Amino acid sequence: MCLLAWNAVQAETRPIVVAGAAPIQSHFDYWEDPEGQADLEQVVGLPDTQWQAKPSGSATFGMTPSTYWLRFAVTNQTPDTLNLIAELAYSQLDDVIFHVFSGTEKVHEFRTGDTRPFYPREVEHPNMLLRFALAPEQTKTLYVRAETAGPMILPLRIWRENQFFGAASNEQKLHFFYYGCLTVIILINLAVFLTLRERLYLYYALAISGYLLFFASSKGYSFQLLYPDVPWLHARALLASMPILALFSVLFCRTFLKIRSHSPRLDLAMRAMICFEIVNFACAMVLDYNSAMKLSAISALVFFSLLFVAGPITWAAGVRAGAFFTLAWTPLTVGVLATAGRALGFFPVNFMTEYAMQIGSGLEAFILTLALADRLYREREEKIKAQADSLRKEIARNEARNKLNEAMTHDPVTGLPNRNRFEWMVNQQLERDPSGQYMVGVARITRLDEINRTLGLSRSERLLRRLAGQMTMLAGQLPVVLGTQDDQGREECVYQLSGDCFGILVNADKATDNFAGLNEALGLLSEPILQDNLAIELHPKFGAASFPAQGENAAQLIRNAHVGMEIAPRGPFATGLYSPAFDIYSESRLTLMSDLREALQNNQTELYYQPKVCLNSGEIVGLEALIRWHHPERGWVCPSDFVPLAEETGVIRQLTHWAIGEGIRDLAGLLREHPSLTLSINISTRDLASRELGERLSSVLAQHTVDAERLTLELTETAAMEDPEKGLRALKALADTGLRVSIDDFGSGYSSLSYLKRLPASEIKLDRSLITDICASESSRVIVETAINMVHGLGYRVIAEGVENEETAHLLREMGCDKLQGFWLCHPLPVKELKNWLAEHNEAPVRTRAYSRILTN
Repeated sequence: MCLLAWNAVQAETRPIVVAGAAPIQSHFDYWEDPEGQADLEQVVGLPDTQWQAKPSGSATFGMTPSTYWLRFAVTNQTPDTLNLIAELAYSQLDDVIFHVFSGTEKVHEFRTGDTRPFYPREVEHPNMLLRFALAPEQTKTLYVRAETAGPMILPLRIWRENQFFGAASNEQKLHFFYYGCLTVIILINLAVFLTLRERLYLYYALAISGYLLFFASSKGYSFQLLYPDVPWLHARALLASMPILALFSVLFCRTFLKIRSHSPRLDLAMRAMICFEIVNFACAMVLDYNSAMKLSAISALVFFSLLFVAGPITWAAGVRAGAFFTLAWTPLTVGVLATAGRALGFFPVNFMTEYAMQIGSGLEAFILTLALADRLYREREEKIKAQADSLRKEIARNEARNKLNEAMTHDPVTGLPNRNRFEWMVNQQLERDPSGQYMVGVARITRLDEINRTLGLSRSERLLRRLAGQMTMLAGQLPVVLGTQDDQGREECVYQLSGDCFGILVNADKATDNFAGLNEALGLLSEPILQDNLAIELHPKFGAASFPAQGENAAQLIRNAHVGMEIAPRGPFATGLYSPAFDIYSESRLTLMSDLREALQNNQTELYYQPKVCLNSGEIVGLEALIRWHHPERGWVCPSDFVPLAEETGVIRQLTHWAIGEGIRDLAGLLREHPSLTLSINISTRDLASRELGERLSSVLAQHTVDAERLTLELTETAAMEDPEKGLRALKALADTGLRVSIDDFGSGYSSLSYLKRLPASEIKLDRSLITDICASESSRVIVETAINMVHGLGYRVIAEGVENEETAHLLREMGCDKLQGFWLCHPLPVKELKNWLAEHNEAPVRTRAYSRILTN
């Protein structure tokens, strides 16, 4: 199937060639899926005649319910490995799935879109982006599935990673310059409104706010920065921005042009438009996205047409403001028409059609701002008054700039510099002194949520401000803590990384006291804070990561310090120091389960078997099936690394079904030579809760004509206790079919003996932790002997696992243990080697070597 898919991928797919430093010219083939039901396998298998070429690398399909698939290949003809980015430069696509093929293998799949949470994205950018690498002379083929409820615009660009980030940085600078200008205009007009109390300026400020919300939402920046985890809010914000900008634009136009005084009919139309936009806003909150978008499109058509004619009518009536309004509204109308034409597929996707509306709105805002200034000047004849107004606007602009800068770099509650400021400071210091030894320390107030709910937000913020002051004071007294000054001359040494997390930078070279002073300061922070006659326990946790051993930049050091914070401190310090050995958040864990699913499907896993010996007869009476997995890249993967993850993700059911099929098949083959053997297979709580387990067991046993009594299901005592009543019913149903049940790892948990007695089990396996030191420890020996007697008293047979020497085996036999398994007897073996081992064991000379000493002593 993969080969067929690859042949389809290769057929007539002209690759995008990356050679030299020239810009990468993109192109692609596309296929329309009207029903949106095709999967990757069907799409890869499409004949070339089904695909249509797009040499320009950009396509616009207008408003369509269809799903579109793109296909393109990229070839590296440079001598270097390239890090590339594939970009669909349109942020309003609802659902985008990238599939990457290398050779016959699908190597990567990435899902994104503005109906999904923003994170995790491979690149923090509003557009649909995929990172991939190409080795020299390597070719990778990409299939991209795109679906959206709005206009289907697919501008494909292939970037070198460094060039993309440079271009994205420049683009974002332009965007945020534009947003900053609009914000300044809003603040100025709000200031004028508060000064003059004229609603005209309020309407204008709110209209510009509508533009700001519209463009921030349509370009995806509000989704990225404000509510990345709430995609539905992103959609509603975009829908709500349209009636907001229309409503307040009409109110502003009606007041600015003084429509009521010279054109009653036009005034009636505007009042009707105001009512319509109020209804439109309500519909944007409750209707589905498609319906709300269509209603907004109708609203935009009427709204722009109405305001487009309002200017000339007013100008013709002799009102000076009509000339300004006509001049201002014309570029915006042109921009709207260009944007609509692009969305409907009439115009190509280029810089002008993509940014026409923003350019038009910027010109409109600029011209109307001039018009408002002219109005102010003409309405205020006194020159001093006009100068005072200009001065107030300048002050407002500076204050707005300072507030924006403060908001971007400082926490609004504590006033501490924020994470952006901290990362900048740390990176600057590391660049200045790359050979130095530094540590990034983080502290998190673990009880802050509880304190918020108990004391309320106001008192909790007061507590945070006190804590910030205390931390700043303590850090200022420690010479090892580095700091800097901001533009206003304020000292910065403690930074607020998030609402409940703080950070500092420590110069480890200056820590001549082995961090004793810092540790003492952390101890003071751990003491309760007295506020409003309450001694409030903060329960802070501390973590640290060192440069350069544990990180080369601020972001990596902060991340590792957070991981260190979760590690219980070892040694004299109150801080959890990062260690790779305890870092459970490795990137490889994210893909381990998908690799395991693929391994099970491709039969890349294998069962090994560990024999069980009867201590009375010395015969091999059973086998335990143990899974082994040799990963093609990671080598042997320990079961303790992937079995718990399989439990968490539900892959354990697929794993158990595979083990049942393989194990019973192998048992059927072994029974022909060894008719007394039984097989034990481990099951989990998820397996026990599955209705499919019994059907799978019955089907496979019948397929291989193996009696149910030959199969034993092993369940840990912890799993058996997780849902006692449900587990009891499931186990009894399995036992009624003839299957045997064994309680594994007995002694490692806290089980109810009365409940265990009710289980339809036939044997109990003593956990290896009880067996390990019974020869050396009298107390361990007493515990094991007591457990054996107790289990026999309950009517169960006893198996000891983890037996690694003859002395332990002999002692267990004296205690009355029925069976044992362990490395002393045999290491787990694949079925072929097991057959040879069983044959040797059944030979009398071999059988009597070790077991005779136990049986006769």
